[in-house]
Amino acid sequence: MTIRAVVWGENVHEQTNKIVADIYPDGMHGCIAAALNSDPQINATTATLQEVEHGLPESRLAETDVLLWWGHAAHGDVSDEVVERVAEHVWSGMGLIVLHSGHFAKIFKRLMGTPCNLTWREAGERERLWLTSRNHPIAAGLPDHFELENEEMYGEPFGIPEPMETVFVSWFQGGEVFRSGVTYKRGAGNVFYFRPGHETYPTYHDANVQQVLRNAVKWAHNPAARIVNPTDAPNVPVDVAPEKIEERGPRLHQDGEEGYK
Repeated sequence: MTIRAVVWGENVHEQTNKIVADIYPDGMHGCIAAALNSDPQINATTATLQEVEHGLPESRLAETDVLLWWGHAAHGDVSDEVVERVAEHVWSGMGLIVLHSGHFAKIFKRLMGTPCNLTWREAGERERLWLTSRNHPIAAGLPDHFELENEEMYGEPFGIPEPMETVFVSWFQGGEVFRSGVTYKRGAGNVFYFRPGHETYPTYHDANVQQVLRNAVKWAHNPAARIVNPTDAPNVPVDVAPEKIEERGPRLHQDGEEGYK
């Protein structure tokens, strides 16, 4: 089965900064999609902020197994309607991989329910990523640790809920550490946050980073059928209860009523 991935890129820095444009002439989203497409099990396409509905209409999300999200300078420009649409697809079973400064993306904060804040420094320092779960599928084929010569520092405390699993932790030259690869389950959807990816460094050209992303897409993919209407909260009348019961006491709601949300 081919996994259908969509790489969503903000596509702002690539248009406004020559350094970024030179490193990623096809955009960061294009570079990531090319790395994913090197795996015959993955078919990756791209979408950007500037497209109609940010390239994520209902019809496209319905055919997306895993969505990857990179954002930074224009989180506020992302439509709340699209954010809710993506959230519902995650709850129904679509995988989501959030990259680097996407920790402040509306969709990540929506799903985490926390500020997702952290400390940071842009100094081009060395980052050393350590595996904390050697046999995790996202770590397949990777050494116990690998280094990125130049990266932006993200440091703890990281304002996220307790992860389901921590797959990577990072150490930076300045001494800070960070939970750089964490997993969650939101509804039926698998969610992975992966820290590296500052736009002025060639992080997404790194072979180990590309391997993490391919592994993560396979991990996040849920082959089961999507849950239909994952936010529904249907009323169950007395006469269709699994066990026979008699109605007792006063009622506020009527049979079939939608109730309050």
